Amino acid sequence: MGILFKWKIESVILLPFGALTIFNEDLNRKIIEEFWIVIMGPIFQIVFTFLLYYFGLNEALYYSLTILCFNLLPIYPLDGSKILNLGLNKMTSFKRSHLLIIIISIVTIGVLVLESEFNLILVLILLFLLARIFLEIKNHESLFNRFLLERYLKNYQFKKIKKIYSLDVSKMKRDYRHLFYDGIRYVSEREILKKRFDFKGKL
Repeated sequence: MGILFKWKIESVILLPFGALTIFNEDLNRKIIEEFWIVIMGPIFQIVFTFLLYYFGLNEALYYSLTILCFNLLPIYPLDGSKILNLGLNKMTSFKRSHLLIIIISIVTIGVLVLESEFNLILVLILLFLLARIFLEIKNHESLFNRFLLERYLKNYQFKKIKKIYSLDVSKMKRDYRHLFYDGIRYVSEREILKKRFDFKGKL
């Protein structure tokens, strides 16, 4: 699906709970494209699980169901968190949705730790996921700045317009272009971002 939408695939990492595909793409690609790319992982796993059931491969079926259910948990970078994040992106700003998915990921891991019996493999997987989450926390601001810089450097043709009644760029959403109201007039997204990234202007 990534190839179909012409996304640049950087690498594929094989993990105990499946494969993690790393894309080198704009953060401002259309939400619907990312949705189809993300959802194809669980869809393929469901089809694969059904085939295992059909052929009576019960041991493999249990393993496949475990991977499917675990992968749908809202923990970054599992598919469940990506699907939830896309839903949050439809409802709120890019920056807030990213912060919310980090919080939800940490809470979900906490619940798993409290409710699960000790299992070395589970502990190792959760430690790996925690490392990825803390890296995402560290990169939160730089990720947001990359989101804004892409909007400044590239001419995205978004049809929907969102009005923001302040000059707060943290309220910017995916799939929208924005008009900012400074109390007197509406200011274009381009003008606001130029002040942020053009060193000749005011930062």
